[in-house]
Amino acid sequence: MGKIAVMRIKAWLGRIGKFFREVRAELKKVTWPGRKELVTSTLVVLFVVAISTAYIGIIDYAFSRFLQILIR
Repeated sequence: MGKIAVMRIKAWLGRIGKFFREVRAELKKVTWPGRKELVTSTLVVLFVVAISTAYIGIIDYAFSRFLQILIR
């Protein structure tokens, strides 16, 4: 391996190290939610997903029935 290749590898490893140091610094700035907030947010997400799933399922069923009637 030539000197240029070794220099490129060192520079690449230096950039990766810098990236992870910056990621770690940013994660320290994050305000993490408490248990109560986390549980509440999770329940809201599950509720919205359930409602959305039901809505899409109903619309899908209605379109399927409509197309079956048209095909017959």
